[in-house]
Amino acid sequence: MQKQTKATSIKPETKHRVWMRDSECCVWCGRWVPEYYASAHFIPRARGGLGVEQNILTLCRDCHREFDQGTNRKELEQAFREYLNAMYENWNEKELVYRWEL
Repeated sequence: MQKQTKATSIKPETKHRVWMRDSECCVWCGRWVPEYYASAHFIPRARGGLGVEQNILTLCRDCHREFDQGTNRKELEQAFREYLNAMYENWNEKELVYRWEL
């Protein structure tokens, strides 16, 4: 497995911690969801978003689709940025992106 693929993947224990942090609910609409829905990257994997708690959100299928492909991504992104910033002291988006090792 490539280093970037491994770094951007979400480990089961990370999903569990995120799901518990998010009270087992979609952070946008508030619906209860199973644990495997704790899998939305704030910074997308395609842009090197790491699979760490500070970059992962619990979103239901509909809200995840809207975040990834919808017309109001900027609104959702701002709300999720504020949410994650409130959850973690010293939260920093720049630290959530995979960096190539030289």
